[in-house]
Amino acid sequence: MKLVYFASVRQTLGKSEETISVPATVTTVSGLANFLAAQGPAYAAVFSDPRTLHAAVNHVHVRFEDFVSDADEVAFFPPVTGG
Repeated sequence: MKLVYFASVRQTLGKSEETISVPATVTTVSGLANFLAAQGPAYAAVFSDPRTLHAAVNHVHVRFEDFVSDADEVAFFPPVTGG
């Protein structure tokens, strides 16, 4: 699975993207966030409260209840505002 990180997510993790293998039990964006939160302190800081993030799967905004597969590209980014 390809993961892409934007804005403060990228800054906290120190990388803009990575490719990882996830367990077969990771089937939703929420499950992916929980899996990532367990990967170390920086990941825990970003993914411990998914309500502070937005996600896109294959360039389409999704809810954290939506499904993901190992072939997907998943992007995580903080909420943004404009004005």
